[in-house]
Amino acid sequence: MNVAARNPVADRTATPARASRPTDRFEETDMLFDVRTYTCRPGSIRKQMELYEEMGWEPQRRNLGEPLFYGACETGDPNKYVHIWVYENAGDRETKRAAMMADPDWQKYLAASAEAGWLIAQENKLMVNAPFFESSVRPK
Repeated sequence: MNVAARNPVADRTATPARASRPTDRFEETDMLFDVRTYTCRPGSIRKQMELYEEMGWEPQRRNLGEPLFYGACETGDPNKYVHIWVYENAGDRETKRAAMMADPDWQKYLAASAEAGWLIAQENKLMVNAPFFESSVRPK
């Protein structure tokens, strides 16, 4: 028997087996975790957090619900903070974020934050739970 017949990897024309990934089990009913990391100019994170608390906290929670987590780095880069939002699915995220973007109070916060210029980078990751993990957190 030739090697290609026994081993599809050896035969580059064979249909490749699908790799197993945590997202292979993603279903429409799985929750979506939006992990957002922001980097501030050195020395400005306290000012940025104060501005957010004063102008952004209420309109964001009003539109997105309560975050799973919101905090600053204790170790690593002291100029970063992270927040995690939980959604029922991608459609729920899209609907809630559209409502937030239409909120005049949120727009005022965005304008004040841009004018301050303390934010220099943003990273977003949309994540689903691992197949073996059942979160007790539910979106509101």
